[in-house]
Amino acid sequence: MYVKLHNIEKSFGDFKASDHINFEIEKGKLVALLGPSGSGKTTILRMLAGLEYPDSGDIFIDGVRVNDLEASKRGIGFVFQNYALFRYMTVYDNIAFGLEIQKKSKKECKERVEELLELIGLKGMGHRYPHQLSGGQKQRVAFARALAPNPHLLLLDEPFAAIDAKVRQELRSWLKETINKVGITSIFVTHDQDEAIEVADEIIITNHGRIEQIGTPLEIYRNPTTLFTAQFIGESILLEDYGRLKGFEQEVRAAKAVIRPEFVKVTKRGEQLQFPNSVEEGVVEKLSFRGSHIEMQINVKGIQLVATRSLEENPVNLGEKVDVLIYRLFVYNGITASVVENMAIQDNAPIYI
Repeated sequence: MYVKLHNIEKSFGDFKASDHINFEIEKGKLVALLGPSGSGKTTILRMLAGLEYPDSGDIFIDGVRVNDLEASKRGIGFVFQNYALFRYMTVYDNIAFGLEIQKKSKKECKERVEELLELIGLKGMGHRYPHQLSGGQKQRVAFARALAPNPHLLLLDEPFAAIDAKVRQELRSWLKETINKVGITSIFVTHDQDEAIEVADEIIITNHGRIEQIGTPLEIYRNPTTLFTAQFIGESILLEDYGRLKGFEQEVRAAKAVIRPEFVKVTKRGEQLQFPNSVEEGVVEKLSFRGSHIEMQINVKGIQLVATRSLEENPVNLGEKVDVLIYRLFVYNGITASVVENMAIQDNAPIYI
């Protein structure tokens, strides 16, 4: 493995930022550290960079234990969320900064900077200053500056946080494509689950200084192994007495369940039902237009469910009574979370969500 953290512990006073952290990352992978504020993800990134030091445990990069190495000797490229560009330097000089510290010749600097300007799509803009760039362009320059010295590992601290939503979406795709092209092992911190799912090859979920789950975006989304992951990934509600829902039996040791919007199908009265014996009566209490769909809050037996409905389907109205089918749940037994299907659904009856 190219990056390895083994039994890492880190505290700030009484606050435990890293509690028995263990994970490994393959060379060339783009990995997301995902979790809420205060979950320990940024502390992990800073320890990898050499900006913080673990109280105990070992950090390896390319087989070398780097605990005692200074940040400048670890071969790390770091991209900050606020760009951190030098305001009075041109784009060219910003990108060349690390190369000049390495005492590269002017010819080598020129060739490398021009190569990177083309890579980030800003060819011919080396003479500009940061204030002449858009937010997305600034972040691309920050990315190029981090790549310029050919680091062993690229670290990105919430790289899209300071960028507006539309540009952020474009940069996500650009970052993934560019890192795949360059082939550099990269780790980025985010609290945005959509960002992690869309960009990362692998996701490491952090919570209260511990790792909740590690896996591909698809594995994490479809098969959360802890209650925290089941709630954190995707929009969901937590339910304790799920046995009162049709098609589900409360398990003795499984006291809690998580329901996501895509597990819920809302049908207008009179529309065809696929599994009528498991349909609940619901009342529409809230409608929100989300651009590509309508988000609904439905009251079923006092439970506030969230579901979606396509704009192509017949609209529902506030206060309207509707038929509601819950396909599946994530059920938590106190240790792990698992998927439970509605009993009315046969194995040979595929569900498309």
